[in-house]
Amino acid sequence: MTIITQAITPTTHDLGEFQVRRVLPSRHRRMVGPFIFVDEFGPAVLPEGDGMGIRPHPHPHINLATVTYLFEGAIDHRDSLGTFQTIRPGAVNLMTAGRGIVHSERSPLEMRDLPKPMFGMQTWLALPDGKEEMDPAFENVAEADLPLIEDGGVKARIIMGSLWGQTAPTTCHAETIYADILLSANGAIPIDAEADERAVMLVDGDGALDGVPLEKYLLYVIAPGAKVSLSSLSGGRAMLLGGEAFASERHVWWNFVSSSKERIEQAKADWFEGRFPKVPGDPDEYIPLPEGEPNTVTD
Repeated sequence: MTIITQAITPTTHDLGEFQVRRVLPSRHRRMVGPFIFVDEFGPAVLPEGDGMGIRPHPHPHINLATVTYLFEGAIDHRDSLGTFQTIRPGAVNLMTAGRGIVHSERSPLEMRDLPKPMFGMQTWLALPDGKEEMDPAFENVAEADLPLIEDGGVKARIIMGSLWGQTAPTTCHAETIYADILLSANGAIPIDAEADERAVMLVDGDGALDGVPLEKYLLYVIAPGAKVSLSSLSGGRAMLLGGEAFASERHVWWNFVSSSKERIEQAKADWFEGRFPKVPGDPDEYIPLPEGEPNTVTD
């Protein structure tokens, strides 16, 4: 039995100070469970100055939830609900756009004159049928509140969903699994087989699935129901993600995700006409609506 059904190579965007690697959506696969957008960024050290240039200015979303998870660094999050939250390593930042939200992500002001480490993941989760137009919401779950599975040479932190007999307190709008797995030398952990769809990305060190070596930053989609083990010879770090398979198609255009192309057209018009809410504390600049087709889907 082939345990790996796809290995998706990221498209790398060089932003000068750091690289962003995007594996979803791709022309080969749109989603893994509810995950419809998966970016890995860094590791890098941003120089002195304003710092983070990844979508720093206010920008809108609809019909999705964003999940930001850091290995290193810090990001100041602001949104149109009035939220201000500094995202720290090990905590999960979940912003549910629903019918519409605007947010910004910037390097903390107090770090402006310092070198700034930056290494982490940003993912989007499509909202399921019946919940796409839900009320916008925000939550930050501290590292200490996320279950930690420790078994010999493995430390696995559950970011979302239920894995290895433990459940994270993070809100799930659809069945979702998401975990940060740290492997010591010769460490190994079984990958739970219950989710409809599962994938693994190695982000540091070395790793293998049932002895098949993994290349860093590729997204490896695991065969449904396959019982596999993630292991490392000299130590590594990997992200496990997935969840329920969506029966209805999702469309992506720029920052908008929806089951309806007409809804995306409405969101484009709303942003162009200034009908989205403003971000308190970050009102002066915004990202204009792209002309033509934005580069969301990877090559």
